Amino acid sequence: MATNMRGLTQFIADIRGARVRELEEKRINKEMANIRKRFKDGNLDGYQKKKYVAKVIFTYILGYKVDVGHMEAVNLISSTKYSEKQIGYLAVTLLMHENSDFLRLVVNSIRKDLNDNNEISNCLALHAIANVGGQEMAEALAEDVHRLLISPTSPTFVRKKAALTLLRLYRKHPDVIPAAEWALRIVSLMDDGDLGVVVCVTSLVMAMAQDHLDAYAVCYTKAVDRLNKLVIEHEYSAAYAYYKVPSPWLQVKLLRLLQYYPPSEDPTIRTVMYKVLETIMNNCAEPSRNVQHNNAQHAVLFEAISLAIQLDTNSPLVNTAAILLARFISSKETNVRYLGLDTMAQLAARTENLDAIKKHQGTIILSLRDKDISVRRRALDLLYSMCDTENSELIVGELLRYLKIADYGLREEMVLKIAILTEKYAGTYKWYVDTILELLSAAGDHVGEEVWYRVVQIVTNTEDLQAYAAKVVFEYLRSPSSHESLVKVGGYILGEYGHLIANEPGYNPIEQFQVLHSKSQFCAAPTRALLLSTYIKWVNVFPEIKPQLVNVFERYRHVLDVDLQQRACEFYALASRPEDDELLQNVCEEIPPFPPRESALIGRLKTKGGDKSDTPLERVSTKKMAKKPTFPQPNGNGTAANGNANDITSSLMGLEITSSSNAQSPSSQPDPSQTLTALAEKGISMLTVGPNVERWFDKLLYSTEGVLYEDVQIQIGIKSRYHGHLGQLAIYMGNKISAPFTSFTATLHVDDPDALSATFAKIAPSTIAPRTQSQQLVHVECKKPFTKPPTLSVSYLAGAHQTIAVRLPIVLTKFLEHVKLGQADFFERWRLIGGPPREAQQIFPITLDESGHVDRTKQRQVVSGFNLNVLDGIDPNPNNIVAAGILHMSNDGKVGCLMRLEPNPEAKLCRITVRSTSEDVAAEAMKLVMKPLNADSLS
Repeated sequence: MATNMRGLTQFIADIRGARVRELEEKRINKEMANIRKRFKDGNLDGYQKKKYVAKVIFTYILGYKVDVGHMEAVNLISSTKYSEKQIGYLAVTLLMHENSDFLRLVVNSIRKDLNDNNEISNCLALHAIANVGGQEMAEALAEDVHRLLISPTSPTFVRKKAALTLLRLYRKHPDVIPAAEWALRIVSLMDDGDLGVVVCVTSLVMAMAQDHLDAYAVCYTKAVDRLNKLVIEHEYSAAYAYYKVPSPWLQVKLLRLLQYYPPSEDPTIRTVMYKVLETIMNNCAEPSRNVQHNNAQHAVLFEAISLAIQLDTNSPLVNTAAILLARFISSKETNVRYLGLDTMAQLAARTENLDAIKKHQGTIILSLRDKDISVRRRALDLLYSMCDTENSELIVGELLRYLKIADYGLREEMVLKIAILTEKYAGTYKWYVDTILELLSAAGDHVGEEVWYRVVQIVTNTEDLQAYAAKVVFEYLRSPSSHESLVKVGGYILGEYGHLIANEPGYNPIEQFQVLHSKSQFCAAPTRALLLSTYIKWVNVFPEIKPQLVNVFERYRHVLDVDLQQRACEFYALASRPEDDELLQNVCEEIPPFPPRESALIGRLKTKGGDKSDTPLERVSTKKMAKKPTFPQPNGNGTAANGNANDITSSLMGLEITSSSNAQSPSSQPDPSQTLTALAEKGISMLTVGPNVERWFDKLLYSTEGVLYEDVQIQIGIKSRYHGHLGQLAIYMGNKISAPFTSFTATLHVDDPDALSATFAKIAPSTIAPRTQSQQLVHVECKKPFTKPPTLSVSYLAGAHQTIAVRLPIVLTKFLEHVKLGQADFFERWRLIGGPPREAQQIFPITLDESGHVDRTKQRQVVSGFNLNVLDGIDPNPNNIVAAGILHMSNDGKVGCLMRLEPNPEAKLCRITVRSTSEDVAAEAMKLVMKPLNADSLS
């Protein structure tokens, strides 16, 4: 730059040649005056503007205030020459802040450069937005940056810069960026062929997904698929292998992104993810001599272990992780030791089985004496997390020994953790008292009020502990120096329970008084006030030392401290009352037990950020139970078996076609607008609508194969088969155009996972070649009755981003199986099931054929297509259709379903009646069978 501008080169040389600051300032002031004059005179060409603005920039970089050149910089941005545009953008980013009025003048110029076909202009504009980008600039240009990011014609380095610019704007002004609206389009870029673009886009997705988890949920599958390609299939160019580790930065980001979401319930995704994590851990089994290789591998490994812990703490992967971590905590590298201890602490806080960690307890304890304080902190966290009833005494003992030599920065946290562990895992109350009093004696300056409060509560509430506690605290007070917290505990315990040990040698009242009172002169006023309360209690229980106690009250009546003086005066008055006065006894009664309460120590530790949950992740497993069919059995009176016409007629009473008094109201479909809103809130694409879409779906409800969706670009076909409560769908997705589908994604959403399970057998390929077809298998399981079919969402890039969301024809009747029944058995079961609520009934209009008759062939085809066995010769009326089936469910077992269809050609109406031992099944089966036969639906 300077070689092309002699004036700038000479100016820089003069500044460097100035020996003192005064000469430098003189030269700069002279140059600034000349620049102001030139700018004021005007008529400067682009080269001159560039030269003078460059001098202004150099002056600003040196630390001098500049108040000239802003307008000229704005003008340079509009230049068509790269060198002039570059200086203009440099001046704008350096001289202007985000609230500068001059920025409003450059927004249009920046937008013009963003829309330019010159990638260099695109990059300069993106740099300016990322460096300056205020609220107004973000609002005005975010759409343009997004367009540049998703444009298929943008070069890779422009897309990388656009992603990072958008990330910068989102971090500064998240409300301006419609992150949820752009989710699918941004996530699709995670399938880009250039790993550099993928790294930048993943950073953007990580930031946005934290605030919009549902909208970006599809990134979970993308992240797993990309990790599989990197780690298992080795799909990456040599340029992105860092010391033989494939793109470690991208792997770390993807593994961390997966931790934002709860573990996937999709077995296919879980299988792939476990394979990836296992491979990462196996790759680190043998350390390398190359430090850079180790650093890259360890960075990936620690994120992989964190993800494995989140997925399932009982998996074999976690056991493998524990073995690797044991090697790391013994490493010579400080950073590796730190990360090993930190990750092992996460594992200890979440797992139920600590055996794998306890094997290395000695090494962890030695880490408390590491030369690096950060390692010592992590060792403390790990010991706290791994402590339980088996090793509590050993760990607490080690912590107490280390406490005496620990850094002052660690002592307060150590005291809290020792106190919590002692209380939480105390085998006996005596051990608890010994430990806490030793803690008070060793680190009293770092013991908060909560610690000795808690000791007092436990001693007060445990009668068997009171005499022992009084003895132990008295022995501690006999030492030459006792911390004030210990004096407080001693004052309280001896005041309440000193009389329990007063008859034993060495613990008589006068000795208790002398030992405790000798400490008071070194204590603050609040502690001495507590000791006065102890003395008044002793007046009541130890009359032999009353003169000494009254003498203390007398002296304290004249101190300057108001609280001490008031207490002394009141206690002196109480002690001076006659011995037969009951007032003193009433005032000095033993304190009652404290009500049960949570330890305040836990809350204190949480506020310090040192507490970690010690509860394992909950894993819910569903047990599959098989049940017998629940058809009511005929009674033993033989009526059903006789099968005479009178019994059949009585069983069919109330089913006249002209009567609708018993008919239930129509089962209306969910409001489409409500459905769309619910899908949007859950991050699911809104359903693709159209007359053909609805027709294709309805036909597939009672057929096993057919077209589910088709447009000019894609065709989606279905083939299905079901057996019992299980099913399998083959979804064929065909590319009809001459260009490939890239960033192809297929996801399933089940509204009620507890009732229906639908998962892909494998992750969909990210690319579908031109005029080819891809097949995806879906495994289905019916657990309980359900009403909403799962949704298939497909998105891909074919010039623009396309999104299709259609319902899969997986409904309750798909899990029905034929059942054969005789006439007597059918109507006996029909009668035993009874009417509502186990009966669903509806009258609906039907169409007649050209001859004016009911199309019985179609009706039989539809009923049979819904997996109900059409029973011939059952109904007295040959025009009626009677059918039966058994619904299979893994959780709710088997449920019988009976159906009767009664057409009336004269009225062009039909009545459908479905009876089932489950009212939900009856209502859903009736709704499904009725829809393709309903004339209103067909029109």
